[in-house]
Amino acid sequence: MHVNEASSTGGRLFTSRTPRIVAARRLQRRRDRDQTGRFLAEGPQAVRAALTAGVVRELFGTESALSRHADLAMLAPVVSPVTDDAVQALAETVHPQGLVAVCDQADVPLAEVLDGRLLAVAADIRDPGNAGTVLRTADAAGADAVIFAGDAVDPYNGKCVRASAGSLFHVDVVRERDSVTVARALRGAGLLVLAATGHGDDDLDDLFDRGLLAQRTAWLFGSEAHGLSDDLLAAADRRVRVPIYGGAESLNLAAAAAVCLYASARAMR
Repeated sequence: MHVNEASSTGGRLFTSRTPRIVAARRLQRRRDRDQTGRFLAEGPQAVRAALTAGVVRELFGTESALSRHADLAMLAPVVSPVTDDAVQALAETVHPQGLVAVCDQADVPLAEVLDGRLLAVAADIRDPGNAGTVLRTADAAGADAVIFAGDAVDPYNGKCVRASAGSLFHVDVVRERDSVTVARALRGAGLLVLAATGHGDDDLDDLFDRGLLAQRTAWLFGSEAHGLSDDLLAAADRRVRVPIYGGAESLNLAAAAAVCLYASARAMR
């Protein structure tokens, strides 16, 4: 049921001091996101994807933004018009676009994605921008799920949500504390587990040419600074390096993830 809160408040706009805004703003902290199972999605692109996924609980928007994006406002279950200062309080960008949605987190258990064809594992990736970019890349490559393993960033962190550009709502998201347990579960489900590392014994192009990337595959990606742990490297079936043809020392995490996932996606098709 679509509800416009302006009618129940006599047309008054919510401000940064309105209790609903104060409560929503707390979702900028991981502790509160974990306690409530909710998070914030900012901007029309993220809001549209969240609405399509059916996870929006309430949409906050300035009058001008709600007018510009009337189609989104009509899809939201609850619409609460707010002042500019309220949006500034809720948003984490310098120039907010006037829309912020309170959404339900939608994790799925690891067991539900083990029958997937292409999976990406973000192991101990702490940078939310990198994590969000991996999500976006995995979605673009047709991956079934992204697994946040070990001491990884919260996928519902505001910067991660923005960096995913809506892809957070397109692929299954899994969170598991033990990375090695994840790798073993993936192998046990019959997936080829490949660890992306600059010092791998296997060359990505060679695996592609031999047809090995056409099988069901899970890619392990480590943090930009530290890479994958020794235990996780040992738990993988193969340790794979992306060939460097020029003078660059290495690829950054997001670029390496894109090359690896697209190589698998091409082989599978």
